[in-house]
Amino acid sequence: MSNTQQRWTLEDVIGLFDGVFAERYHTRLVRGDDEPLYRPADDRTPYHQIIFAHGFFASALHEVSHWCIAGAERRQQEDYGYWYLPDGRNAEQQQAFERAEIAPQALESLFAQACGREFNVSVDNLGGDAAVDREAFAKKVIERAEHYRETGLPIRANAFYCALTRYYRHHAPLATAIEHGKAALFSHA
Repeated sequence: MSNTQQRWTLEDVIGLFDGVFAERYHTRLVRGDDEPLYRPADDRTPYHQIIFAHGFFASALHEVSHWCIAGAERRQQEDYGYWYLPDGRNAEQQQAFERAEIAPQALESLFAQACGREFNVSVDNLGGDAAVDREAFAKKVIERAEHYRETGLPIRANAFYCALTRYYRHHAPLATAIEHGKAALFSHA
């Protein structure tokens, strides 16, 4: 096992996210159970929660990518106010799902790269009747990731990417990586 693989812990990715964003955005990354969910703050919980599924590292990165794209109004709504249809989507529903997933999965791919992890696109319709062209979808995700590399990532995505890169690629201590992510975030303030 390499040094990088030993550092692939949920505690670290949660620590990086919370360290960079909790104070400014009152948002925390939370290990969940079955389904991922974004839950805005309420009377019981004074901070917004990005809840990722089953304790999966990839799910954490994916859910953070959605948060990095969501605007201020969307971040006040459960699951950002978007629909989600589980497995079993028809062709039209699957196309809508894929259009909505290109940008988040492109960011997720960049986050995975920053961690030194493999990324696989998710068409997320295993039980559906619709034919899924995984390769065509993967190509669109890759093209969007290249676009982000060329033009720059959204501000919050860039801050998280910087923290992940500093921690996983440069092996900086967690606190140093968090400060690096905060510096990237506040350089756009």
